[in-house]
Amino acid sequence: MTNLYSDEDHHKDVQVLHSMGYAQELERRMSAFSNFAVSFSIICILSGGINSLGQATAGAGGASIGIGWPVGCLISGVFALGMAQIASAYPTAGGLYHWSSILGGRFAGWLTAWLNLLGLITVLGAINVGTWGFFGSSIGAWFGVVTDAGTAEGFRNQIAFVAIITAIQALINHFGIRLTAKLTDFSGYLIFAVTIVLTLACFAFAEHWDFSRIWTFTNYTGDPTLNAAGELKGDPVWPSKVSMTMAFLLSLLLPIYTITGYDASAHTSEETQKAALSAPRGMVSSVWWSSVFGYAMLVGFLVLIPDMNLAAKQGWGVFFWALDQRFPVWLKNGLYVAIFLSQFLCGLATVTSASRMIFAFSRDGGLPGSSLLAKVSPTFRTPVVAIWFGAFASVLFVWGASLVTIAGASAYTIVVSCTVIFLFLSFALPIGCGLIAHGRSWTQMGPWTIGVFFKPVAVLSILAAALIFVIGVQPPNDWALYITVGFVALALLVWFGLEQRRFQGPPIGDLIAKRQAAIVAAEKRVGEV
Repeated sequence: MTNLYSDEDHHKDVQVLHSMGYAQELERRMSAFSNFAVSFSIICILSGGINSLGQATAGAGGASIGIGWPVGCLISGVFALGMAQIASAYPTAGGLYHWSSILGGRFAGWLTAWLNLLGLITVLGAINVGTWGFFGSSIGAWFGVVTDAGTAEGFRNQIAFVAIITAIQALINHFGIRLTAKLTDFSGYLIFAVTIVLTLACFAFAEHWDFSRIWTFTNYTGDPTLNAAGELKGDPVWPSKVSMTMAFLLSLLLPIYTITGYDASAHTSEETQKAALSAPRGMVSSVWWSSVFGYAMLVGFLVLIPDMNLAAKQGWGVFFWALDQRFPVWLKNGLYVAIFLSQFLCGLATVTSASRMIFAFSRDGGLPGSSLLAKVSPTFRTPVVAIWFGAFASVLFVWGASLVTIAGASAYTIVVSCTVIFLFLSFALPIGCGLIAHGRSWTQMGPWTIGVFFKPVAVLSILAAALIFVIGVQPPNDWALYITVGFVALALLVWFGLEQRRFQGPPIGDLIAKRQAAIVAAEKRVGEV
């Protein structure tokens, strides 16, 4: 078989990295498909697309999925296009931080790094808690595990479960990108296969195909849900009754929560072959295929639902309720196992993305203990300390947030809402900097470009970020507003009080030439040269 990635190709990738002032310390083993698969695995329509279903079915009804999913995916697609063009020009690990620094200055880069870092660590916790929730509602009973988080034993089990699977995900990442890439490649194929089976089964076992649900709006916000005994309880997904317009906007959180994580293609650029082309393509294609396959799956689920009014009252458990009504036990249980595995691999890919952000920010002195966090193992060619730091921080977040309740809403759900706000702000910042710099200080584009469409895409991204912020701070997550504003105020205080003088940002200009000796030494240490 012909090697499609030659020594000459590798040399070109390394030279691009050297031109930005960095050494090839990480191992460049990821193919174009692997780069796509790591983002596709984090998006994982079998994770967010299932665990967040209640946000749609208890929002504006069938139209929340039929119309809301394409609208939300379009928003994510706009961000992906804008980020892809910048990724092609600057294919580095921790890409977003680097882009903002080059295009908008040190403060823009520093703020982007903190927003993205907090978003990645907390979203890793959210993904693994979602996996615990799925485990508890599907296969947990097979093992006799108490999964009710309202009990002391259930709470302890949740923390233990999250800690164990996060440690396994970190351990796999520790052992090198080859193993991680093989598993995320498998994850990509698994998501495609399971989604196809689930979609076909939904259509096959549906009582009738009522496609009118796709465009039917019904405002279910504020309606009580049902407990396990089928009795009404006052714990709806959306406690307050809001207008139909707001109900639809709240329902957009299903696709917006799900179709994120495509920045992983940028974070793994230094481990990707032909990164200037593979990383932007990985971003855009992961959003595209997740959007298409996710829509088919959700429309199938929509027609499977026996009764939309009853579905709205199931709250977060609507997926399991619908499958219990229609699917044979053998098929349902087989799907549960496959979906659980997909969700575990989603967390695995998120550890990869978060650790590369920590590594990239640290090698430029952005974090306390940077020299340790930026260390790369010569044996495994991975940022081992960054991997374990990110894993530990996410488990600590889950434990702390699970203990607190603010104004009747769990701190965990509020911070998860902040997570999405932080992530999309970290996406919008480099795009906004690129909009200002485009044609001025930024004139050299990469080989992947959308040309004259970049500026309108950038404007739409900024508007979309504002919309996501408005949606994300609605009740019961209105405390997210104070947390976000508080974080920005604290960031400004820290920047002007300390970091403005201390933090130098990524190397630019003459600093790049001065780092060449250090680059050679770093590459010798890990065996690159």
